[in-house]
Amino acid sequence: MKRTKLRYGMVGGDLSAFIGRVHRKAISLEETACLVAGCFSSKEDKNRSCAEFYNLEEDRRYQDYREMAQKESLREDKIDFVTIVTPNVTHYEIAKTFLEYGIHIVCEKPLCFTREQALELEKLAKEKDLFFAVMYSYTGFGMVKQAKKLVDDGFIGRVVNVNAEYLQEWLIDDIGKGDTSTTKLSTWRKEPKITGISNCVGDIGTHIENTVAYITGLKLKKVAAVLDNFGQELDMNANILVEYENGAHGVYSCSQVCAGHANGLVVRIFGTEGAIEWKQEDPNYLFVTKKGHPMQIYNRGMGYIEGRAALLNHIPSGHPEGLMLAFANVYNAFIQAVLNKSNGEPVTADELDFPNVSNGVEGVKFIHAVIESSKNGAAWTDL
Repeated sequence: MKRTKLRYGMVGGDLSAFIGRVHRKAISLEETACLVAGCFSSKEDKNRSCAEFYNLEEDRRYQDYREMAQKESLREDKIDFVTIVTPNVTHYEIAKTFLEYGIHIVCEKPLCFTREQALELEKLAKEKDLFFAVMYSYTGFGMVKQAKKLVDDGFIGRVVNVNAEYLQEWLIDDIGKGDTSTTKLSTWRKEPKITGISNCVGDIGTHIENTVAYITGLKLKKVAAVLDNFGQELDMNANILVEYENGAHGVYSCSQVCAGHANGLVVRIFGTEGAIEWKQEDPNYLFVTKKGHPMQIYNRGMGYIEGRAALLNHIPSGHPEGLMLAFANVYNAFIQAVLNKSNGEPVTADELDFPNVSNGVEGVKFIHAVIESSKNGAAWTDL
């Protein structure tokens, strides 16, 4: 009998964790996967309360992800994929464990700490013939997909310059402080043992790298970066020159100390025949300029929107599209790919339209090159 719904498990993401709720709600929008197992927290009370909230069977509430992977792999009704929503330090070991037990993966970004770990996960996923998504969520927005189509179709000509920024203010009060006293969400990102070698670049700079790569198809060759820590152990501000393999150049700026900016991802792509601009805080619109013509504003959901952007409309035009829907679009492709594979059906290019483990590898390479460049006086550093 053809399957129409998957079973999934989650590691991390208890009821008090922001990102876990985002993933669960996004999956529920499509109603093509059901949460049946989890290891939501190392704290028994949080783990139990989350499992009970989602009515999980008691024997599928696990205290350890290794036990979860091993026992689920032996069940006739095993999970089809696992979502990993833990802090960065644990991504590698958890992902490797589930891959070894033959379970498809969705993992929060960044993929892991080191280049070697990233390449190992990529190799293992390929050897096991498993799908591995890395949640660079902004590629799920419909107008980002429309931007990609315009670039792919040659509408703006050859890409010659990119200008992109991701500006936030949430750590501005920590400038000059030598401690980690901030009580805001996700302050673990400032702790090297938990988050890795980078805070700002690893958290939001990689979103710039991935979103630009998705839209343009360009691969980064090298970077020259200046980072500011402002008294903290890890970076809180970064200005980065980039060079792509096609010889084009660009500028990336990411910051957590820019007053007046909440979540300001903006991507501007300039070509020989025109330009494209997309703003994450105003995601319904794509600003498109053809050389010699007035700027046009593309509106999500309208009849002239084509391709994947047209297919992924959850709500009528004019209603604001949000982050949850972008997450849902990533999951939509990933889940359909897993469903097709489990049903012995071919997996199409549309179903592979999700950020994968190779994209995660590029993100890790980007982080390390930026940090190395900054340590060496902004010297150009190859990825």
